[in-house]
Order: sequence, then structure tokens, then C-alpha cells
Amino acid sequence: MPSSRPLHLLPRLALGATLTAWLLALAACGSSPPVQLYRLPSAPPGAAAAPAPVATDAVWLVSSVRLPDYLDRDALLWPSGATGLRALPGQRWAEPLRDAVPRVLRADLARLRGTDKVWAAPLPTGLRAQRVLRVEVQTLEVSADARQFDLVARWWLADPDGRTPALVRQFEHHLPLKDAEADTLVAAHRQALWALAQDIARTADQP
Repeated sequence: MPSSRPLHLLPRLALGATLTAWLLALAACGSSPPVQLYRLPSAPPGAAAAPAPVATDAVWLVSSVRLPDYLDRDALLWPSGATGLRALPGQRWAEPLRDAVPRVLRADLARLRGTDKVWAAPLPTGLRAQRVLRVEVQTLEVSADARQFDLVARWWLADPDGRTPALVRQFEHHLPLKDAEADTLVAAHRQALWALAQDIARTADQP
């Protein structure tokens, strides 16, 4: 015959099951590692460089800085095999790279050229840009062998009126990594962007 329980015990059994489920969920949450947030420092690596005399007083408008879609996430990424990437557990960007990279690159260019010569849209009233800069980041990651950090980017500086040919350049930066720590990975991102800014400013402002 099927067993039965007294009706007055059913609420207690339901309460016990709910309490058990709650305790299990609490234990699972308690065992999850805390999330550590990282940001790209505003200051350049090492001693900040003073603005160097530039060969032109041209005002630049930094129009766009594009990143690959796979970087549009908050996880810090590490290589997995020849072509894979994995998220470092518990390590997150405090600011999305799609926002941080353009902001940091503009600030670095302003340091190198002068704060009055590098702008983002919209320009102040009465100010006109003589050159428009666009940057396309193609690679920003640790190499497959985990030995170095790679930045590959294409950038071009154009006359908004089209009177002179655009200056187009391909840039590559490869930085050896000393370890697999998250702090090292963040520092590599920052050093790579600083190197890119130096290349743009140095090349574009040549007489």
C-alpha cells in the first residue's frame, strides 16, 4: 500500500526542504572566489614624458578607435591552445576596453603633442581640426605560447578636406611577459598603448 504522511507534517517538510536548498545555495556562493577588478592606469608607464616640440601645430580630432569584437567583454583573457582564449577566473576589467582604450590613447597623444592639439568630438566652438585620426586595433592579446603580449594596429591620419593624401601606417608591438599574473597582463596592455601613441605622434609629426 502507498505510504502516507500526516497532513500536519507537510508544512514542516516543505519548510525543511526550502531551508536545505537555501543553505546549499549559500554554501555555493560562499565558495565562489571574490571578483578582482582591474583598470588601465591613466598615467603612462614609467616617468611621464613632457610634450615634445612638434613640427606642426595641426589640431587632431581622434575620430574612432576600433577594437575586435572578441575584446568587447569584461573578462581578462589568456590563450588556450593555438587559437583559443579563456577568461581568467575572478579577474575582470572595471571599465570595458572599448571605452578604456580610446580614452587612454587620446590622453597619451595629448601628453605627447600637447593638450591643445588632440581632441575628441565634439570640438569646442570655433576650433577646427586639421587632421582626423582613426585607429583600428587588430590584435591586443597574449601570444599563443604565452610568452609575449602583442598589439597590432593600423592607423591613418587624414586631411578632412581631402587636399592631401592620408598617412597610413601599420604598427606592431611585442612585449615579453615575465609571468601569468593579472597585474602583469594589465601592465602589458598599458605599455602597448603607450608605445602605439608614441609611434603615432612621432611618425605623424615628422617634418
